[in-house]
This record gives sequence, structure tokens and C-alpha cells, in this order.
Amino acid sequence: MTADNLLIRSNWRAELPALTAKLVSLREPTPRDAEALLVLLSLDDAPGFGVEEPMSLLAVQRLIERAGRDRAAGRGFTYVITMIGTRTVIGLLHIRQLDPSFDSAEWACILLPASRGTGAFLEAARLAGSFAFGVVGARRLEVRASLASGRGNGALKKLGAVQEGILRRSLQRPGGYLDQALWSMLKEDWRDHWVSTAPRVH
Repeated sequence: MTADNLLIRSNWRAELPALTAKLVSLREPTPRDAEALLVLLSLDDAPGFGVEEPMSLLAVQRLIERAGRDRAAGRGFTYVITMIGTRTVIGLLHIRQLDPSFDSAEWACILLPASRGTGAFLEAARLAGSFAFGVVGARRLEVRASLASGRGNGALKKLGAVQEGILRRSLQRPGGYLDQALWSMLKEDWRDHWVSTAPRVH
């Protein structure tokens, strides 16, 4: 590993870089995103993102604050997903370490229903995955998706993820418990999904 790579890897803890593709842009959440994120995190199929209290504006504000602390400590990173042009917040994506070296990590993502099936998820996933593998140094990313979500599981398969098993009754929802599929992506399998996460000059 070169000195430049070491510098890049350490810099993300000080400031999370914005990542941009054709449809979407990713940036670190700020307090002004709280209301938009409350709408997202109140969706029936939204992951918990570590929020254990009832979802509220205060809970979202605490999540934003925790995201900054986790990034500074190197435990994970969180991006809001915005549309290019309008800068409207359409999603939230979080990757957190599963071991102290960040060799393995867990991924969670939610998009507004109107943005699903538009290609926004695949673009955001390729940006965040390339950042996790190429800059942060992860080797393996894990994702849990409700088994009932055909579109979500289909998108993960399109991304090149491998379904490793079924986690029975692992997701609690108001109507009861649901099964989840456990998917994984490895750095050596990322192949055609690599995109540049270097800063763009305008």
C-alpha cells in the first residue's frame, strides 16, 4: 500500500467525500436533512439504521449526529442519496464495520418508493460499494433484504451479490416477523461495478 493510499484511507474519517454519478449524488447527512429522512425512515420497509427508539424528528437528528461520530471513529459511514439537478433527498445508505479492521461490513439502504426501479439504487450502490472496497478497505459487504421484496432482491442480484442463505423470522415488523435473505459481495467479485470515487473537478 502506498503512502497516498494510506492518506486517502485516513481522510474519509475527517471528511466524507461527495460521490457523483449520472442520476444520483451521495453526500454526508446534515441537520437540514432531518425532515426528509424522517419521511424515509418512517416507510414500512425501512431498515432501522440503529435507531431503537420510536421514529421521530429527534431520533433522526440523533442518527445524523451518530453518523458523524461513527465516521470520525472509522466505524462506518452514512450517505444521503440525492437526485442530480434537483438535489432532492431520495434515499439513505449506511455501511458499518462488522470487525475492527473494517474487513467485513454490513450495508443498509432505503429509497423513496417513487425512486425505485429508476436505476438510482444501482448507481448509489456502485458508488458506495466502490468507496467501501477501494478507499475504506473492506473485503466483504453483507446485505439483508426481506424475502418478500422481489424488487430489492432482484436489484442485489443485478449488482452481483450472492445469496448465502435465509434468515428465518429475523425481521420484526408491526404485523409480525419476516424472513430475510442474506446477500454478500466480495471485493474480488466487484469487477464491472467499479466506478471512480475520486473528487470531481467542475
